[in-house]
Amino acid sequence: MNIDKILLFIILANVLASIKGFSDRLFFDKYKFQMGAIQRGEKIRMLTSAFLHVDYMHLILNMYVLYIFAPIIIIKLGIVKFLILYFGSLLAGSLFTLYFHKKELYYSAVGASGAVAGIIYAAILLNPNMRLVMFPLPIPIPGYIFGLGYLLYSIYGMKKQLGNVGHSAHLGGAIGGYALLLLVYPEVFSNSLNTVLLLGVPIVLLLLFGHKLK
Repeated sequence: MNIDKILLFIILANVLASIKGFSDRLFFDKYKFQMGAIQRGEKIRMLTSAFLHVDYMHLILNMYVLYIFAPIIIIKLGIVKFLILYFGSLLAGSLFTLYFHKKELYYSAVGASGAVAGIIYAAILLNPNMRLVMFPLPIPIPGYIFGLGYLLYSIYGMKKQLGNVGHSAHLGGAIGGYALLLLVYPEVFSNSLNTVLLLGVPIVLLLLFGHKLK
């Protein structure tokens, strides 16, 4: 497929910043999400950390997923609304992480996962019957089932602090992508109402009772 120039620019920015961070620890530490530094006023880290990655596998996975899902949104809604969704989800992921880990001054994170999670969710709302593979299931499943499973797993992972994964950023990004898609494309209510409701219920419950996950 022909890749949009703005999408290509975002991917290249991620690649170049991440490669710089791999070899320059001072650069990496200066721009990563670090709770104590952000609370001292370095809010720019909430943006810059989303262009850094832990290693090449982390980078490649995020950029591949973005490359697959972003065109669904760009073709349907245009580049401006895609950018609103991407950076809005990025910010939502950072804000949710900031809220959930605010008492952990040494908490740190990097990666575009929050933004990418928002793009995945928005794409699923636009095309809920797309077929996706969720490990370890060997067969493709409908997008709306994938989205629900992804959300529930992120909630569980955040509660149990599973692995070296920023589940809170994934969750915040997914919520951001969901909410912003409803805002910029309200037609989704008539086109995919059942999916909007199905994916919205756990989000509403999380917002109401999320404090109990801490």
